[in-house]
Amino acid sequence: MGSNYRGRPMKKARPRKPSAVKEKMQYNILFASPEVSPFAGTGGLGEVAGSLPKALKSIKSSDIDCRVIMPLYQSISDEYRKDMDFLGCAEIPIAWKHEYMGVFSLEYKGVTYYFIDNEYYFKRDGLYGYFDDCERFTYFSRAVIESLRIIDFVPDIIHANDWQTAMVPVFQNTIYHREFMETVFTIHNIEYQGHYGMDVLQNVLGLPEDKTYVVEYHGDVNLMKGAIESSNMVSTVSPSYANELKDPFYSFGLDHIIRRNEHKMRGILNGIDTRVYNPSTDPFIVSNYSYNHPEGKLPNKTELQKAAGLPVREDVPVMAVVSRLVPAKGMDLILETMDGILDGNDVQFILLGTGDGHYENWFRGLAERHPDKAAALIYFDNGMSHKVYAGSDIFIMPSRSEPCGLSQMIACRYGTVPVVRETGGLRDSIKDCTLGDGNGFLFGDFTSDAFYHAVMNALNRYHDKANWQKLVEHDLRMNFSWASQAKEYQKMYEDILTY
Repeated sequence: MGSNYRGRPMKKARPRKPSAVKEKMQYNILFASPEVSPFAGTGGLGEVAGSLPKALKSIKSSDIDCRVIMPLYQSISDEYRKDMDFLGCAEIPIAWKHEYMGVFSLEYKGVTYYFIDNEYYFKRDGLYGYFDDCERFTYFSRAVIESLRIIDFVPDIIHANDWQTAMVPVFQNTIYHREFMETVFTIHNIEYQGHYGMDVLQNVLGLPEDKTYVVEYHGDVNLMKGAIESSNMVSTVSPSYANELKDPFYSFGLDHIIRRNEHKMRGILNGIDTRVYNPSTDPFIVSNYSYNHPEGKLPNKTELQKAAGLPVREDVPVMAVVSRLVPAKGMDLILETMDGILDGNDVQFILLGTGDGHYENWFRGLAERHPDKAAALIYFDNGMSHKVYAGSDIFIMPSRSEPCGLSQMIACRYGTVPVVRETGGLRDSIKDCTLGDGNGFLFGDFTSDAFYHAVMNALNRYHDKANWQKLVEHDLRMNFSWASQAKEYQKMYEDILTY
């Protein structure tokens, strides 16, 4: 427990205004995210922010107006900028100073998006990784609430996501107290918490002195801790991850805060955009296919082998990884076993991704040691990722921890059978088929032996051709769309507003 925590209970939700009676299920959601696909993104959060609002608006049994707000990054292309409308500007407070805020809007594929403009904070080459990220995203969090003076939209709920928007519920609960407006905070990855020194309290955050305890934790500032304490509801991106976060192994120091707030925790598995990831229409692959015409998958394997510089062989199983090369993704298990797997089996391995330098160099070395069996594509390209999903046979995802994971769902969508560790969203989306029904191969212990045996189970099944084809067609039929998951979010919103 942080030394400055004063045991103050979470605020109760305010009585709802009469117009928000939920029999009609009409309400407004403002989805605040530091990244949103297709405008700017680095991973799963961007994909969720780009697809969940569309799914919410498409629920026929409700009238949800879900809009999205994000920073106007330099990387957002003119393709989108040319259609934006300027709504207005203002000076907003950031600690001891005031900063310019411009607000633009864009209607795109049925959803309204708002963009917060400030060139000092957002006209940069990347989204994250700057010395002043705390200030940049504190500014954005405050701008989310301040922009309500400009946009023609009154949200019942602001739905904040990850540490970059953690100050939204904190500001609402300590400074703004906007009537009839509640907050949700979603933890996409608890490893990144917005952890800073105490100097940011006055220099950046600008909280009233009697409210600083909200973000103080173990003698430092922890923005995610503040959001968990301040929001009306906290969600995570899979049921298993919601439970794992109470365990110190997974919580990166916040398990005490999670347990104290577990009464308002929800775990909702992410979905994928099945229009973007659709092998029957995908423009990035050379041959479209489906469970009705699975034979169309084979030409993609041939094309992938050519692109990776590997021998074109129909009979050899192709294993693939599309991932950030970081410890949490289980890279160490691959490093410990892949030379042995390639030495002892007639198999090919393709990696697509970037990350820590020592992993990148190791995979380059693997390709040099096994030139006819391994390829290291040390870059990331969206179109190439589609080619890998479509062209490989087995998808490897041995994560140490995985809040949800989308890649294993995408792999199934393309009939590429996943081998995953039984953790977080991987446990909730992949069922082991070693002894019968299932859609992939699981292992539990985070050890090289457990991983090796799961890979060998998959390779053995691959050579049972009739059995393997049934598994591929089963995975092609799996539905990981947002349709059912969006209804879980709908229920959560209704629970908040009728509390």
